[in-house]
Parts: sequence; C-alpha cells; structure tokens
Amino acid sequence: MRVPDADLFNPQSIMDSDFSPGGASASASVDPDFGFAFDDSNFSDRTLRIEIMPDLPETKSDGGGCCSIADWARNRKRRREDFKKENGLFCFVSKIKIIDFIGQSEEQILNCNLPYMVDGVTYENQDEEAMAMVEESPSDIGLNSNQIGNGSIYNNDSSKNMDCSKVLRVKTIHISSPILAAKSPFFYKLFSNGMKESEQRHVTLRIHASEETALLDLLSFMYSNTLSTTTPTALLDVLMAADKFEVASCMRYCSRLLRNLPMTCESALLYLDLPSSVLMADAVQPLTDAAKQFLAVRYKDITKFQEEVLNLPLTGIEAVFSSDDLQVASEDAVYDFVLKWARTHYPKLEERRGIFATRLSRVIRFPYMTCRKLKKVLTCIDFDPELASKVVLEALFFKSEMPHRQRALAAEEANATYRRFVERTYKYRPVKVVEFELPRQQCVVYLDLKREECTHLFPAGRVYSQAFHLGGQGFFLSAHCNMDQQSPFHCFGLFLGMQERGSVTFAVDYEFAARSKPTEDYVSKYKGNYTFTGGKAVGYRNLFGIPWTAFMSDDSIYFINGILHLRAELTIRQ
Repeated sequence: MRVPDADLFNPQSIMDSDFSPGGASASASVDPDFGFAFDDSNFSDRTLRIEIMPDLPETKSDGGGCCSIADWARNRKRRREDFKKENGLFCFVSKIKIIDFIGQSEEQILNCNLPYMVDGVTYENQDEEAMAMVEESPSDIGLNSNQIGNGSIYNNDSSKNMDCSKVLRVKTIHISSPILAAKSPFFYKLFSNGMKESEQRHVTLRIHASEETALLDLLSFMYSNTLSTTTPTALLDVLMAADKFEVASCMRYCSRLLRNLPMTCESALLYLDLPSSVLMADAVQPLTDAAKQFLAVRYKDITKFQEEVLNLPLTGIEAVFSSDDLQVASEDAVYDFVLKWARTHYPKLEERRGIFATRLSRVIRFPYMTCRKLKKVLTCIDFDPELASKVVLEALFFKSEMPHRQRALAAEEANATYRRFVERTYKYRPVKVVEFELPRQQCVVYLDLKREECTHLFPAGRVYSQAFHLGGQGFFLSAHCNMDQQSPFHCFGLFLGMQERGSVTFAVDYEFAARSKPTEDYVSKYKGNYTFTGGKAVGYRNLFGIPWTAFMSDDSIYFINGILHLRAELTIRQ
C-alpha cells in the first residue's frame, strides 16, 4: 500500500496509515504481501540470529504447551509472579539513562529481559515480560555484559532470568530492515539510530523457549500480513509479542481474530487481565470492549448469578457494574453488593479503602442511592472519610438539581466509561423525598415515569418505587395498568403501600397529584386516609378517570416531554 507523501521509514506515518477507515481487515488486505521474501537471502540485508534459552522451571507449561485459555492464563500468571519475585518488584517504572558509546561492536544482541538501547538511550519496558535490547561488545574485546562503552556499568538485575550459558538451540533468519522498520517503531529505531551499531549486518535476539513460536509467527506476519495460527492461546502469544515489538498492525489482526472467536467468561476475563501496555493499545480496545460487553450481558440480572458474580475478579466486577443495562433493584443494592465483594476479596481495611478510592467507587452511582443509604456511606469504615464526604455531597447536589440540569449532566457522560449521573433501569424506580418533622411528621414524594415505562405496563403490569420512610416506617408507591371497576377498559392506577409486615398499625393521610398541561403544575387527583397494617396497600385504580388509550395518546396532557410526573403527600394522623 503506497501512502502519498509518507516517509516509508517514519513509523508514525506508517502507523497513521494503518488506522485508515475499514479497520484491521481493510489494512491487511491492501498492504503489500512480501511473504515471498521472508527468510530469503536474495531479498534481505541483515541476519537475525535467535538464541532460544530454557524457560525457568516454574514457567514451563505442562505437556509442552497451553492447549486452553485456562492453561494459558495459569501459565502466564505463574510466569508473571515468578518474574516479580525474581526482581523484587510489582511493576517496572520507566527509567532513562544516557549511555556514551566507545566500543564498536560487530554484532547487536537483543535480550528479551534486558532494557533495549536506541539512539544512545536505555529504556526499560514497563511490562513485566517486555522484550528489550542492549548493545554488547564481543567477548574478545574484553567487556562483559555489564560494561557498555566508556566504562559505564549497567547493573542488570533481570539478567539472571536468562542463563546465557544454556542456549538450547539457535535459529538464523534472513531479514529485510525496511520491511521490519515499516511495521515496527522498535525495529525502526534499531536500524536508524544513526550510530555504527545500526549499520551492523548481524542481530542476535535471545528469547525463552516458550516465546519462540510466537516470535516466528510475528516476523512472518510482518512480511505477509497474515497468520497461519487460529487458536486462542497462540493468538494471545502473538499478541503479546506484537506488543513487545510495537507491531500495531499485528495487534489489530490478533484482536480481530480473537473477537470473532466464541467468547466465554474465562476468555473475557483473560482479555481484561492482559498487561497494561496491551490494554492501553488502541488496537486492542475493540477486543476489551467486546469482553466487557459479554460480561455485562451475561450477568445483566445479577440476582440469578450472585455467587458467580461474587467470585469474579476486579476487572469482571468493573465490567458488570459499569453497565447501564444492569437489572438491579436499586443503586442501594449495587452499593451493598460491591461492599460485600470488597470485604470478601480485600479483607484488610487499608487495602479495601485503597481499592474503593481507585477503582470500586467509580462503578457505584451514588446520585441514585437513597438518602437513607447515603447516610450509611458517611459512617462506613470501608471508605476513606474524605472520599465518603465527596461522593455523598456530589450525590446530594445532583438530587437538588432541576430535571433538565440532571439530564444535561447525564448527557455529558454519554461516552464516558464510568457514568455517575446516568440512571440505570432499576426494578424499583428512584424517588425524591422531602421530609418535615414539624408541625407534623410529613413527607412529599416525587416519582417520575418515562412514557416507555408506562407503555410496558399494559395490559397488567406494575412498577414499584424505591422505599421511603415516614415515622420510622417504610413505604413505597406502585403504578399499575389495571381494569377499571366501573367500565370494561384498562386504566392507570396509583397505590401506596407499607413495607413492614406484622402487627404494626399506622394511620396516614395521603394525597396523589400529577403535573398536567397546559400549566404543567401539580393538580390533585385523589385524597384519602388509611390505617396501614404491615404489607397492605391503598390507592385509586383509575387515577385520571380516563381509559388507558386516552392516557397514553400522543396528545395526553399528563406526559410533559415524555415524562409522567407524580407526587404523593403523606402525613401521620394525630
């Protein structure tokens, strides 16, 4: 593929051209196929010598390879943990060291566990399994692997991961530097750093035995733009190698093939647990998005999978509870479940506070929690007090906003990963409550229903509000589509119920009202009084005194911008 006005050896221009409309398949289909030149001396200007070193005993895969996603995940996790122990670190921090070169090496040696050197600058890769390269002088010059030019000493703590005296086998491949440089910024820097090292004809690469197949597949892809392997584990290995050597086109290709394979919970969680350098790559975003969507859909109704969801790792919890379509009773239930999960997986308070501050608080939509539950957040020891105050205040400010402002705040988060102000489809609809203690205990409850929600009530459905409290007792509202007692037609009904069951009695005066056009003010529709006993409800079967068809018609006076606004006033009788 010819890119007008593009520098063939500028990786940025090549990368930009790779992201042309049509995605990975389009790019792969139009790029030139140089497969005929792979490992052919007639079309090559350099030689790549691959030294295959033995894997660490703990990282050898059983049976000579990984045959399933589970095996791959376990093996990779074991390699990562061993590598962390070997280096005494949990993650690498990028460091840059300026190196002066005096020694003129005849051969470039790339070690997959060593920092790589480009343009005289040493870079440590942030990924724990990252490939790297270093320039070495030949042994006859008298410099060991820790001496790099001008007597500069580089202490390589990770070098012990690969015993250079135990080379299992060597593979030699003829390579074309223009082809590799056009596909990979890594090789571009290697071959064009302007120093004598970049002019050497021989490059030696040291890798572990478990990485051999993936590297060879990657090199072949850089020529032919295709892979012969199609198994998930092999594609993941190639994806990891492509990330290490910065071959974005291969990462997109692997991501697309993996996305087209049948997704399982196991594979979805694995994709979300790839190294951070892989997850941050634009080429892998469609794969991780598909994994998140799969988990969100599978666990949409968490009441059916409570134990299974409780055992999910952090990445799975984030994917499930970030979904707008989560079917849950209320945001209070989300808070309770996430709190239970955190206490199960992070028994230490300090760790639990940390994970809430950095990850878990983002999946809870505090503005849609009840005020009663928000009070508990303020006193919850699992939250840092400063964080608790912040999320509760933000929630209360949101609740106090006008509806149009709330919708605007939600719209601003349309493309955000974590949405604080977007309302889920709760089983129990959120309400706004204003409470009064004097001169009498009283509360005013506001319930808004969308036209679509009312449509779904026909012919015999009902929707419940979240609980609210008056005089220490829990109440709720329920909207119904039912048959009118006087006439044979459906109509809209509204009822008030008390939660507590038992011998408790509670005398309440109540009034139902609704906004209506043209004034859009609340108009009283029904008044009554009732002495509640636990589990009882009272209301009016035909609140508006009209058939369901008239209530739902396009010119209905009760829907204002597609919203039905209801109000209930409750007062404890003296």
